[in-house]
Formats: sequence, C-alpha cells, structure tokens
Amino acid sequence: MSEKRSSFSSSLGFVIAAAGSAVGLGNIWRFPYLAAKDGGGIFLVTYLILAVTFGFTLLITEISIGRKTKQSPLTAYGILHPKWKGLGVIAVIVPFMILPYYCIIGGWVLKYFVAFVTGNGLEAAEDGYFGGFITDIGSPIIYNIIFLAATVFVIYKGVNKGIEAMSKILMPILLVLVIGVAIFSLTIHSKETGRTGLEGFMVYVVPDVSGMGVKDFFVVIMDAMGQLFYSISVAMGIMVAYGSYFKDDHNLVKSVNQIEIFDTLVAFLAGVMIIPAVYVFMGKEGMTGGPGLMFVAIPKVFAEMGKIGNVLGAVFFLMVLFAALTSSISVLEAVVSSLMDQFKVSRRKATILEGVIALVLGVIICLGYNKLYFDIKLPNGSNAQLLDIFDYISNNILMPIVAIGTCILIGWIVKPKTVIDEATKNGEKFGRRKLYIAMIKVVAPILLFILLLGAFGVFS
Repeated sequence: MSEKRSSFSSSLGFVIAAAGSAVGLGNIWRFPYLAAKDGGGIFLVTYLILAVTFGFTLLITEISIGRKTKQSPLTAYGILHPKWKGLGVIAVIVPFMILPYYCIIGGWVLKYFVAFVTGNGLEAAEDGYFGGFITDIGSPIIYNIIFLAATVFVIYKGVNKGIEAMSKILMPILLVLVIGVAIFSLTIHSKETGRTGLEGFMVYVVPDVSGMGVKDFFVVIMDAMGQLFYSISVAMGIMVAYGSYFKDDHNLVKSVNQIEIFDTLVAFLAGVMIIPAVYVFMGKEGMTGGPGLMFVAIPKVFAEMGKIGNVLGAVFFLMVLFAALTSSISVLEAVVSSLMDQFKVSRRKATILEGVIALVLGVIICLGYNKLYFDIKLPNGSNAQLLDIFDYISNNILMPIVAIGTCILIGWIVKPKTVIDEATKNGEKFGRRKLYIAMIKVVAPILLFILLLGAFGVFS
C-alpha cells in the first residue's frame, strides 16, 4: 500500500533541508585544505565561477526532475524516458553505498565531540589517538550505531516531522557555531610562532599565483570542480528525492540560488575557521585534507590553545556533528524514498530495512581497520582500505557516471526545455537560460568526463 506523497511545508523548509544535505563533511575537511593548497583566492574565485554555472546547472536539473515526476531517483528517470530506468538504479546505488561509511565517519566525529566535552581534548590530540581508535574492534562500531540510529530516527519520522523539523533546528545552530568559531579563529595569536589568525586569513583569501603554470591552473580548476560536485549533493539521488517533495507553486529557481549561496557561505566560513587556526600553530605546511585534518591536525590546534581549547574543540565537533547528521539524513532519504516508490512499501518498513543493511555493511567496514584489514592501491594512486573502496566506487566512479547520464538525458534526449518549463511553470524568470542550455548539453558533460578520467588515474 503506497503512502500519500509528503511535501515540505514551505520554500524555506525545502531550502534549509537541501542546504543541510549539501553542507557536510566535505565543506569542512576538504574545502579549506584545497583553498590553502591551490593559491587561496585563486581557488575561491574559480569555485565561485563554477558554482553559478556548473553547480547551478546540476542542482536545478535534479530538483526539477524530482518535482516534475514526483518520484524518487530510482523511478524518476524511467518516467522521464522509459529507456533510462537504468540511470535511476545507478543513482540509488550511490547513496546505498555512501550511507554505511558516512555514518562510520559521523561516529568518529561523535567520539571526538565526547572526548572534548568530557575534558579529554589533550588526549585526543596525542599522536596515535585517531589510529588507535579506528583500529579498535568495538568502539568505532558503537559510535557508528549511535550515529546511524539518530539518522534512522529522523527519516522514520518522515519529511515534515523528521527531515524538515530537524533541519530547522540544526541548521541555524550550525550557522551560529560556524560564524562564532570563524570569528574566534581570526583573533588567535601565538607567542611561540609569532603568527596571527589574520595572517592566516590573508593566506586563505589573497590570490597567490607565484610559480603557477598552466598545469597548476588546470589542477585548481579540477580541484574546485571536484569539490563543488561532491559538495552540493548532486548525482546521489538526494536532490531528486527532495525535489519530489517541493510544492508546485513554490519558486524553484529562487530556492536553488539560496541553496547555492548557503552551501558556498558555509564552505567559505569553514576555511575562515580552520586555515587561520592551523596556520597560527602549524604554519602553511600544517594544512592537510580529509580525516588527517579533522581528527589529527585540528585537535592539535585546540590542544595548543590551553584550557579554552577543550571548550572550543567541543563546540567545533558539535558543529561538525550537525553538518554530518543533516547530510546522512538526506543520504538515507534518497534510498528510503526509492524503496517506497518502487516497491510501494511503507516509510516505516523501508527505513528499518535500509537501516539494518547499513548497520551490517557498517560493521564490516569498521572491521576493515582491524580483523579484515588490507591495503590496496586504487587507480587514482591512493592507498585504500574497505572504507576507501566504498568511497572511491560511489564518489569517484558512479557519481560522475550518474551526472554525465543526467546531462545527456536532459541535454539531448528529453531536451533542456523539460527542466526550464518545470522551473518556470509559475511564470518565474530563468535568468541563466542560454548558459544553462550550453552547460547541460556540452560544458558540464565534458567537465564531468575529465573528472571521471582523473578518478581512473589518467592525469596522475
């Protein structure tokens, strides 16, 4: 028996939920690192240009597909064109693969929040603490279960009482915490190093083209595009699912612009939070990306701050926890809505089923750091354990394939008019119409194909 389709109560509810999905770990642990690595302001300007062209194109396309079909990713593509059902299958495999390991990383964040809030920040900053935690058999599984349970609870409650209600609570708090920590970061100075937070801020925002050649500029463009692509929650079924809950009489173009602004603002503020603080205590060479930044470098920065470091560390990891939770909620919803639409099962059954599968896979992935440990080299040159393999297949391979397929379907098969008509059906203005058509037909597929080649190690 199929349930009546829910919808977000307002445009604001949709924007906050979609922005919550987009604002995740990538904004916090990858954006600042890439900005510091790629010449500061040069990266920021490149990212902004891509956000209003490439990002806008992918985002408005997926949300329009969802609203037009009133279906989840698994079934929406087949409704647009019967021969493209397969793209929907790939689109739902992505969040299915992401959810287990994203909840594991969410568990890591929870562990560090607990460490700082209980006054054990100095211990968390010690060499070997992070490695010791993730290679332990029981502890990461317990934290994974807690984080996954919180995610499942929200989706179990539904679109309005779950996703929308939780996003309206978490996102304003997250924004206040980000701004607060960012302002504090600018005021830091160290007597030992002689560096200040404002100097670190200048490293972040001032363009540095010294020694940059054509190849370096290409790397900046690829880094900015990759970061944007993975940051705005496209190509993983989420925006199609959320779009299907977006009311027909609400302004789609305006909402997409607001999501872009919010996501870019939080990414920029994450840089203001992290780069000055790391620069003051560790210098420019202290900037790393990914788990190394989040769970090794940043705890060391808080440890250098003395007593206030424990308080600030707790606030920081609470903020990261909220960002991770709003993203994991959307990942689970993409799968649950697909099960509901395809198999006509209730939200309750779909949520419990996917929750159990994610738990089993999560336990196996956790054991990949101890009992099931192995180390292989991926085509892009990086070393990988089980978690990294799940991440590589879903993010680096399947997501570009879904996005390229979407561009071909909309750009050449059902035509861009399908999306433009959906976005303007209440008489709204579609300001970037010509740009959109050029991007969806030609520019975006080419950029995405280059991104896919990079994943296969063609440029390394």
